[in-house]
Amino acid sequence: MSNSNQPNYQQSIDQSDRHVPYNLRQTGDPGIQMLMSTRVRKSPYWHLSVEAGCWRATVYNRMYHPRGYVRPEDGGAMVEYRALVNDVTLWNVAVERPIRVKGPDAEAFCNYVCTRDVTRVAPMRGRYVVLCDTKGHVLNDPIMLRISDDEFWFTISDSDLAYWFKGVNVEGRFDVSIDEIDVSPLQIQGPKSEAMMIDLVGEGVRDVPYYGLMASVIDGVDVLVSQTGFTGEKGYEVYAYDSTINAETVWNAILKAGEKHNLMVIAPAHHRRIAAGILSYGQDMDHETNPFQCNLGHMVPRKKTADYIGKKALEATREQVENGNPPFTHQLVGLKLGGKPIEDYASDFWLVAKSADAEPCGYITSPWYSPELETNIAMAYVPVAESALGTQLVVWLPEALQSVPGKPVDAEVVEMPFRESVNKSSREQAKAQGRDYAY
Repeated sequence: MSNSNQPNYQQSIDQSDRHVPYNLRQTGDPGIQMLMSTRVRKSPYWHLSVEAGCWRATVYNRMYHPRGYVRPEDGGAMVEYRALVNDVTLWNVAVERPIRVKGPDAEAFCNYVCTRDVTRVAPMRGRYVVLCDTKGHVLNDPIMLRISDDEFWFTISDSDLAYWFKGVNVEGRFDVSIDEIDVSPLQIQGPKSEAMMIDLVGEGVRDVPYYGLMASVIDGVDVLVSQTGFTGEKGYEVYAYDSTINAETVWNAILKAGEKHNLMVIAPAHHRRIAAGILSYGQDMDHETNPFQCNLGHMVPRKKTADYIGKKALEATREQVENGNPPFTHQLVGLKLGGKPIEDYASDFWLVAKSADAEPCGYITSPWYSPELETNIAMAYVPVAESALGTQLVVWLPEALQSVPGKPVDAEVVEMPFRESVNKSSREQAKAQGRDYAY
């Protein structure tokens, strides 16, 4: 940011509860060429993404991750957004790198590393889960799929969950094997996803509930289908067994089935997941974030009697939060904000202040423009004292997005999700029914 009256991104924002202040962790210079060596893996679908038009990528779980198919001059990410909310889309999300826990003690192990009560998850069902360290900080927030009594898969966010699992079981307390497996997932998301999946795997997919699983076959390849996704829209994930061998077969079968449904290959739609209030690990939380700090307190059960990693710290945090004395300085909130439409990924953690003349006190983690709401929306960390709904703040956007050059834009703390989800999470359902949700 070049305007002299705008805040310096290297200045301190009170984050005394952290070892590494979040707002100081900035992105790299786009003018610098990033070296990609054999240390960064290509997924089985990478070459297919390139064939589909992928023109940019990031690194996620040490793998290439497609982050753009439609170029800016052709409408960019918002074209991909329209395909998602109107038709059906295919995503290469092999970077989720499923980790399998299998063996006689699989349920006990998973119940120990997850905050939620895994014993309540039946075979061929899944759950969104968080895994914390002994201090109650979030290490990963994967989707957990229970394949059978003694087998669980975790499709992971951007951190080394397999290493954590192996470290937890380093002395062999649990009789389990822990391995990354060759079942690279694809996501099929959008309002036409069910109709397309019926063409692909048959009528049985109609009966798959949200977070339910179904074994099937696509063009001779065994697959597992889950009704899950990263959007708030109706959607599925397809896990092809032996993906390294079968990638082309499954990918091409999906493309063929999608032709009559106007299928489009797109990058993960962060604009839609923000509107749905879905968090992205590494942006909206990390290994120093407490679940109660990022609206995941409902993932900490009140009635789980079994011990799990972080239980003591998390229960103590809940008590502090409920007594009005949280052990953290900042709370994740939703913001509606002004400025020109944000139609691509943010380049930095843009700063938040109480007024144009005040020192910055918070930072945006995930912003985008919502066509439905006709405004910019964002997730942001603000001081706990400024986190109440209706609080008025300002945001310092880059020059290209400012309404008035050199001036911040107005912002208001609002409720998340920003718009209703098609597939309502258990938390949304519980809230609509006026009941507590935590197990």
